[in-house]
Amino acid sequence: MPTAVVTGAGIRIGKAIALALAEVGYDLALHVNRSTEGAEEVAGKARALGRTATVYRADLGTPRELESLATTLREAHPTIDVLVNNAGIFERVAFENITRERYHRMMGINLEAPFFLTQALLPALRATPSPLVVNLTDIGAERAVSHYAHYTASKAGLLMLTRALAVELAPQVRVNGISPGTVIFPEDFDEATQKAILARIPLGRVGTAEDVARVVVFLAREAPYISGQVIAVDGARSAQL
Repeated sequence: MPTAVVTGAGIRIGKAIALALAEVGYDLALHVNRSTEGAEEVAGKARALGRTATVYRADLGTPRELESLATTLREAHPTIDVLVNNAGIFERVAFENITRERYHRMMGINLEAPFFLTQALLPALRATPSPLVVNLTDIGAERAVSHYAHYTASKAGLLMLTRALAVELAPQVRVNGISPGTVIFPEDFDEATQKAILARIPLGRVGTAEDVARVVVFLAREAPYISGQVIAVDGARSAQL
């Protein structure tokens, strides 16, 4: 069976991606930080499908824990077919209130962790015939959003990392990005905020985690000539001014 590693696999988009990959035949290595219960739920469903599934915990913002996770994954999974760098953090903070601690944690989890985890798992990726790396970016990586300076900067870096690795790791390793728009409203978005966002989405609805998961499966199973691309999953929101 092919193996997929999914970070942030216990909630929201990561959970949907992991389940979708299990459904099409992948064994799972599921990373979480705190959402262990959700990841164990995914693992149980994957095993019911006849897959193997293991949950690994690590704070990706802590270099020591990231390195330990990478070592454990390499030892347990000498071949990795798909790596999905999904884990990330998101917060609304005025620019003047972004401390160095907030900035470094945002960059550490959203940009440095995908960088160094991909680097550490390269031997396992290269040990398979058609490896794929998928990075979860954001449409905000290319469009300014007020009060999210450190977040959008981290995702902009991840977008360019995606393109850089697609060039450098070719021809064997494919690297693509997925940029969700509004996929599942954050819990702190009030009704007025939700309505304002919906008014800017041509398809008239927010996305679902499954909308993103379907694109990951497409890239893994149906798109061997697609690399270096960042696919927006946003209901055409980014297609208009």
